[in-house]
Amino acid sequence: MKRLASVLIIAMCMTLGMIRVQAQGNQKIAYIDTEYILQNIPEYSDAQEEINQMSANWAKELKKLQNKIDQMVREYQTESVLLSDDMKTKKETAIAEKEQELSNLQMQYFGPEGELFSKKVELIQPIQEKVYNAIQQVAQVKNYAFVLDKAAGNTILYCNEKFDISDDVLDEIGNVMQTVRRQDRQRSNNVNNASSGSSNSNSGGSQRAPRGGSEDRK
Repeated sequence: MKRLASVLIIAMCMTLGMIRVQAQGNQKIAYIDTEYILQNIPEYSDAQEEINQMSANWAKELKKLQNKIDQMVREYQTESVLLSDDMKTKKETAIAEKEQELSNLQMQYFGPEGELFSKKVELIQPIQEKVYNAIQQVAQVKNYAFVLDKAAGNTILYCNEKFDISDDVLDEIGNVMQTVRRQDRQRSNNVNNASSGSSNSNSGGSQRAPRGGSEDRK
């Protein structure tokens, strides 16, 4: 009940805020759906597939090393009663070194500044910049004072589709990179579930919608 009241209060505040904005110069507001936009940029899907494949390969390598460590630990526990103190120390040191190797690889691949992060910056960031530039261009041409993102977790309780400029943004992006043709674009519930979706699409043999640039919009 408290949550519903909070939502209603937020909605009222947003409504009053929009009314105030419109009253001050009749400024225009639009919204986009970045999930839909990214879903219809083939280069983004290709980048996600490459990242997912790299991540899967690294995870497989780490799993193999973890299995090796587990085997070394089991062997040590089984043989420890028969080993001299010197042999025990050697085996314990070998296990510790392997565990450190595993920890180092985890940081190298998946750490805050690891190879996965670097690959995302390399492949995804340029696409995000093109999307942002296209949003700015469309907003300036159509004189929108504010552009909200439906997919960014903003508290938007209702959206009239006539204020959705996602396709206009995709058309603008089509001037600098390939996008799916407007008539072939599709929406999905979540474009960011690529880590699970990529394996399903590979096994399911799904087909990608035709690509198109600015010339395909005519």
